[in-house]
Amino acid sequence: MSDCRTAPAGTLTDDLWDAVLHGDEAAAVAVVLAALDAGAEPEDVLLDLIVPVQSRVGEEWAANRISVAQEHAATAINDRAVAALALRAPAAAPDAGRITVACVDGEWHALPARLLAEVLRLRGWRVDYLGAQVPTPHLIGHLHRTGPDLVALSSSLATRLPTAHATITACQATGVPVLAGGAAFGADGRYARLLGADAWAPDARAAADLLAGGPLPRTARPHQPYDDLPHLDDQEYTLVARTHAALVKAVLGGLEDRFPAMRDYSAFQRERTAEDVAHVVEYLGVSLYTDDADLFAGFLAWTTGILTARGVPGHSLRPVLEILSEELKDFPRSTRHLRLALDALPAGPRSTAAKGRPHV
Repeated sequence: MSDCRTAPAGTLTDDLWDAVLHGDEAAAVAVVLAALDAGAEPEDVLLDLIVPVQSRVGEEWAANRISVAQEHAATAINDRAVAALALRAPAAAPDAGRITVACVDGEWHALPARLLAEVLRLRGWRVDYLGAQVPTPHLIGHLHRTGPDLVALSSSLATRLPTAHATITACQATGVPVLAGGAAFGADGRYARLLGADAWAPDARAAADLLAGGPLPRTARPHQPYDDLPHLDDQEYTLVARTHAALVKAVLGGLEDRFPAMRDYSAFQRERTAEDVAHVVEYLGVSLYTDDADLFAGFLAWTTGILTARGVPGHSLRPVLEILSEELKDFPRSTRHLRLALDALPAGPRSTAAKGRPHV
């Protein structure tokens, strides 16, 4: 076997899935090392074995077939499998250049960045992998100390896009170009382009292929964080972000008025409801930052699927958006984003939105 992609169906991926599902780190590592011993290329093991299994982990959690704890354990085991492969697989001579791989501050999904770091190491890059949640000042300090050819910046959460924007700008101010990647930047890289990244890649293999011809040209243009986002002049994003806590409180109060049953919620139920409402407000804010109502609507569609898988009707989000619309009635862009999102939500009796539910 020379390529994981030619392995018989229902063997390697099933074996690795069974191992991570049952929390068996030793078995997971054994599957990965056995693939290497059988002649599979290390890059293919990373991207055609570990990545599909990790994708399934996310899908199973979203479908409510595994718990949050199982999802975290499975991800940690996959990360350990990547580490085991890195110890076994020799890296190419580091002659391609030097790259810093880091996650945006506040981004704790580190596995995509880790996979990229290992693929680039195999391709002959000298890699400084900084891991999850790297504060921008620390990242910039590292760039000054090490002088890499470029930064690969990873983010899976769209709510980190404003921070990613500031980080991209700060890196470019040092003369270091930025390659952006991760789900936060959009399936087509639209937010990477919007925020001024020098390049974007949809996955680790595409990123490595893009860089195969050498590092990206160093940026020379002066750039201010909001030069490319004139819509921010209306201050809607800033005002929503600054009043986040007050908006969440207003929504929770409004829900109690509309659905008296919520007054009998346990502390746990109230905490979960507050968390859900906070996520809605946060995603509204980032949709204002990017001026992309589809981002907000997409988040709500995803959330509807999550809630439905847990026995919560999709229309239960409607009162949350209605209360936010009332609170933000003087904000034209916010009103438009909320209206479009409401139009896309399933219709249903509003009175069921809070009955007997642990969260919205």
